[in-house]
Formats: sequence, C-alpha cells, structure tokens
Amino acid sequence: MTNHSNEQIYAQNSSPALLVDQGWHDITVKSEPESETLSQAERALKKLQEALEKKGRILKKHEENIKFLTRQENTLNDTILDLQVTLGKYHSSNRPMMERGNLSQEESEVENIQRNLKHTNSAAGVVCQLKTRHSTRGSQFPLTKGILGIVATLGKVDDDTINSYLSSYLGKTNMLAVVCKTLDTVKAMESYDKEGLVKKNSGIHGLGASIGQTIDGRFCVICLECLSPYVGGFITNDPQRRLDIQKPRLPNGEIPHGFIDYAVNMIYIDRENLFYVTHDGYGLRETLFYHLFSRVQVYQTRKDMMQAVSLITDGAISLDGEIIKSPGDYIFGAVEEADVKFLKASGPPCPTADYSAIEDKIKKTEWEKERISDDLRREQVLLKQAKVTFNAKREELIQFLAQSSNTVQSPAARDGSALRFQIKSEVKNETSSGN
Repeated sequence: MTNHSNEQIYAQNSSPALLVDQGWHDITVKSEPESETLSQAERALKKLQEALEKKGRILKKHEENIKFLTRQENTLNDTILDLQVTLGKYHSSNRPMMERGNLSQEESEVENIQRNLKHTNSAAGVVCQLKTRHSTRGSQFPLTKGILGIVATLGKVDDDTINSYLSSYLGKTNMLAVVCKTLDTVKAMESYDKEGLVKKNSGIHGLGASIGQTIDGRFCVICLECLSPYVGGFITNDPQRRLDIQKPRLPNGEIPHGFIDYAVNMIYIDRENLFYVTHDGYGLRETLFYHLFSRVQVYQTRKDMMQAVSLITDGAISLDGEIIKSPGDYIFGAVEEADVKFLKASGPPCPTADYSAIEDKIKKTEWEKERISDDLRREQVLLKQAKVTFNAKREELIQFLAQSSNTVQSPAARDGSALRFQIKSEVKNETSSGN
C-alpha cells in the first residue's frame, strides 16, 4: 500500500486554496479572486471543498460541546460530594435519634413487603425481593436502575381506614404495578423470540430467574416519562408539595359537608421522590399519583358524597365504603380488606430545615448531572458519526485531486496566475500497513 505520510498533491486552479490535514480536521481556505467562468471539474472541486469545510466545523462543534459538558459534569460531581460530606456530619451528630426513628419505618416496610411477597411469582414480587433481600445482586443489572419500585411501596398512608379505601380504589393490579422512570426501561422489561413468545432469560423475567423466581401471568407497568403531569401549582410552604387543586364548592360558595381532601394529596411521599424523579424534574405526586387518582375526592360518609355528586368530576371515595369510580360508575357491596396496602407513614422525626434544604439541593444537583450525562452521551455518539462522515469526505477530495491534478487547468493558469491546492496527509494506519 502506498505510504501517504507527508504526501502533497498539487493542482493548478483558480478556486480558493484549501489546506486539509488528514490527521486533524482544521481546514484553512485561502480566498483568491475567481475567474468569471469555472470548468465543470473546478466547480466539482469547489463543491467538495465547501462540503469538507462544513463537516469539519460540525466535528469541531461536537468536540467543544463534549469538553464543556465534561467540565459541567465534574463541577456537579464536586458539588454533590461536598453536600454529602455536610449531610454525613449531620448524621454523625444525630445518629442515635435517627436510628430509633428509622426502626418503626423499617418494620412497616418489611410488613408491607411481606404481604406483597405473597405474590412471589409476579413482577411485583421480583421487584420487592430485588429491592430488599437481593439488593446487591439487583444493583448489578442495568434494568433495575430504571425501576423505581411498585406503587404500594412508593406511597404511604398512616390512617388504616383511609389506607384501606385508597388501596381498594386502585385495586390490586394498580397497587402491584411496576413503576419505571423511562420508556427505554419499559421496552427492556420483556423481549420476544421469532414466534412472539416471551424470552424467560431476559428483561424482568431474567431478573426473576437470577434469584430463582418465575413470573406467572400478566402484570402492569407504569412509565413516568409517558404520563401527563399535573400542571398547576403547589400548596405554599407545604413540605409534601401537595397539589393546589381548588376545593369543590356548592352554588352558595361553601365546601360540601364531609369533604376531606383529594386522594392524591392524602398520600405521604418520601422526600427523595418529591423532586426531580423524571427527566423533566417532576416528582411522584404530580406524575404517578396524579395519574392514578387525578381529582378523586374523599368524603366522610356515603350521604356526604351523594349530596355533592354534582361536583364530582373524577370519582370519589367515602370512608364508610362507597366508591364512585367515575361519574355514573358506582361500586356497592360489602367492604373487603384490601389485599395490598400502602406503607404506613410513621417514620423518623422530621429533619431540620437546613437538613431538608441540603437534601433538596443534592437531589436537584443529581438530576442536573443526570441530564448533563445524557447530553454528553449523545454528543459522543454524534462526534463518532461526524468523524466517519468527515473522513469519508476528506478521502473523496484527496482522490479527486489525485485524479485531476494533471488535467485541471483554468484560464488563469494559462495566464500564469494559477493557485496551488495542497493536502498534507498523515494516515498512520496506512503507513504502518505499508511497511
């Protein structure tokens, strides 16, 4: 193979002089006065030059973007580390109190998870086990990073009666639904063979197999990225970020007798899930639980609920057992204990305002870093593609000049005012193979 190292190809032409370094993508074009008329070959050469310049600029832009995003990512990593050190000091000084407070919360979670594990041969059972008994093993699988949990473990309700009716309203299928952050995670949940049958060694079925569990039947998956979030405001200074939904009012302006609240606001959510759970920065209340409950109203009694029926737009629940799933759609009969319930809201003492502010800042910074990392990965893919197209166009120009160097002559060249096109080629792989 011919060694192109330091190869120079010259051609006389009236087009701008172009310098192309094949080991890099910087392009220098020296403009010279053009003749009034260009031959077909000269026009083709000019077109190639302009195309190569454009691709070089694109390639350089992606490289600059990657440098900028990398600096941003490093800065955010440093910020997160500093904040975590601050939290660590808080934990050290308050460890006994926090450990006592965490005990009841852990007992509540274990109790609820044990109920869910009755559904061992289900997607919910596999997720619960991976989050508790096999957390180390589960963290090794990329799929688990995109799974937030199941509905029953992502919300908490302290009052047993309210817990039972909210859980009954959703039903077992929704309560055991697997909650995923992105559509990519949903797509990875299952894969199929050529006959359309589920592959038992991949996706969530593969996760189950890794801990000796199978998944029987169908299961529900909720994708946060695909939900239409609540777009209104939040109750001012509410640490739980409850939705500021206007309360139902009778024609005289009064709130209906027995109205308690909207179901979506009666769910307690851990701080880590109140902010920046989705790529757009939304929390679970305005996405998952607004999707499940919308503006379902909760009343003390059936009588209270029926007196306000004209004000019910998305369903209602009474604490003595009646449910309106939607306007005109009623559920009667004996009240049965919900098979799966939310966790209890009892937990550790409320953190100080400073502690909460640091936690919120860490959550926000981690969210920003995740977005920066996504952008960085995209830029790296685009850079790789840009290099391929740039190198192809550069090779095309080199071959064109090599073929036309002895034949392309312009009127300016015949008058003695020809320009020189120079290409410096540094192809290391060809040099080594040529040897």
